[in-house]
Amino acid sequence: MYNSPFHNKPLDNTAFLITGGAGFIGSNLVEYLLKYNAKKVRVLDNYSNGFHKNLKAFQDNPALEVMEGDIRDLETCKKACEGMDIVLHQAALGSVPRSVKDPVTSNEVNVSGFVNMLMAAKEQSVKRFVYAASSSTYGDSKSLPKVEDKIGRPLSPYAVTKYVNELYADVFGKTYGMEIIGLRYFNIFGPRQDPNGAYAAVIPLFIDAVLNNRGPRMNGDGEHTRDFTFVENCVEANIRAALVENPEAINQVYNIAVGDRTSLNDLFNILKDEAGVDVQAEYGPERLGDIRDSLADISKARKLLGYNPQIKIQEGLRITLDWFRNNQDFIYNQK
Repeated sequence: MYNSPFHNKPLDNTAFLITGGAGFIGSNLVEYLLKYNAKKVRVLDNYSNGFHKNLKAFQDNPALEVMEGDIRDLETCKKACEGMDIVLHQAALGSVPRSVKDPVTSNEVNVSGFVNMLMAAKEQSVKRFVYAASSSTYGDSKSLPKVEDKIGRPLSPYAVTKYVNELYADVFGKTYGMEIIGLRYFNIFGPRQDPNGAYAAVIPLFIDAVLNNRGPRMNGDGEHTRDFTFVENCVEANIRAALVENPEAINQVYNIAVGDRTSLNDLFNILKDEAGVDVQAEYGPERLGDIRDSLADISKARKLLGYNPQIKIQEGLRITLDWFRNNQDFIYNQK
């Protein structure tokens, strides 16, 4: 057995392209692939959400190649896919509020950019294309837990773009014989997640608040629930999807979560206890386009990908809080 937690064969003959590789999830994928000696790890990023600092620790590794470019440009996508065996497509404009404020740009990046990447991967004969889908695709569906083949109507422009990704992936797989796998992420969190800016995710915002002895602002009553998923579980899903050999696993979409839900109030209380502070949250109006509750059924990913998430919410929050506590200079360096 090859000595890795998520794969059982060497990676030294495999070249990976990670779009959005300077971002939060992308840089964690870069770290894993370089650690396990991938033949080449090429990053494509336009630094709209990613940071040079996220790749700095790996910059001397000869297997790493960094391309600055935008997925909205087809020729850039083609160049990025040259010589690649596997694409891990993480590049996107996230955030429901951002998409509500500017649906045009979200569509250009998340839909047109996605189609560009599919076309480039097809033309360059990429073996496998794994992409970041989203739990937002479940929309107004009230059923819990969320099962892959039962979705509702999208509640935001962002959710529309991620659902359209799945439709395009299905068509490209059937029409061009491509191997494509979508991973519906459920609230990924962990080291390198940015707490800065108008569209920062809830966990880095909460951690930033408690480490600075402040109460965070919550949208709504704090009883919204999410299936918060530590980034190492997300990395596992990507690696398993990239390398899975079971033909039944190809051209599918999977929930990537832990199968447990936590309210924002409970999340805040865990972080307060871990940080040893006593602060109170400020409550505001609910956010337009937000779903109330989210919980994933991950049995399909377990069965077909061998996905087996090991790090649950409390341990993940502890690891993340410790990382934020010990990397303050890194976090607030905007480069």
